[in-house]
Amino acid sequence: MRKKIIAGNWKMNKTVEEAVELAKAIKLELADCNGVDVVLCPPFTAIKAVSDVISETLINVGSQNMGSEDEGAYTGEISHAMLKELFVRYVILGHSERREYYKENDFWINKKVKKALEKNLRPIVCVGEKLEDRESGNTESVVEQQVRGSLADIPASAYTELVIAYEPVWAIGTGKTATSEQAQEVHAFIRGLIKDMVGAEAADAVRIQYGGSMKPGNASELLAQPDIDGGLIGGAALDAVSFAGIVNAGI
Repeated sequence: MRKKIIAGNWKMNKTVEEAVELAKAIKLELADCNGVDVVLCPPFTAIKAVSDVISETLINVGSQNMGSEDEGAYTGEISHAMLKELFVRYVILGHSERREYYKENDFWINKKVKKALEKNLRPIVCVGEKLEDRESGNTESVVEQQVRGSLADIPASAYTELVIAYEPVWAIGTGKTATSEQAQEVHAFIRGLIKDMVGAEAADAVRIQYGGSMKPGNASELLAQPDIDGGLIGGAALDAVSFAGIVNAGI
């Protein structure tokens, strides 16, 4: 049985003071939660402060990105060592916004995934199609290209450590929503791809999150699907009660 994982991606929101306030509120709601893996991913500037708040709980801290190199002249990047020093456990890689706005491609995402695994960080690897892809019937081809590219040469043994997040980009902040059946269909497709790539054991072990505007109102239905193992939460992660409601739906 795969343990559910709910990760809150705070994106470019919250000053340090605001992040501490939100982390404290989430801590009150979820400090004793052990039925679901919970991850908070604040902006870089607030990672230490949030890590300090949740240090004595079962809640994990994550990063929204990570560089592919150990150190050097890479302006604006952050390394695995810098993150691990702040007790970061998970790193979001290849988020749709990184792919769209900053032109990150599968080659670079793959380098980051390999580096994270090498350094004992758990990557949350994001894949997903845009509205034009879905409307033209190209969902599976786009998702397959991203999965195979982002996870190229990753050994079967690593799939217990990494997480895949399926993001239907067309259902994020657009007012459109994917049904639980639509989400399950793509999750099952991804699991089938992993089976083809590295075998049935890894495919059964890997956790696949849903990242398409999960909220307390639809979390239970989505998380009840056989191949949906959690959520990568955006907007709802900025409210402690809403985020806790999603987590509790996964228990």
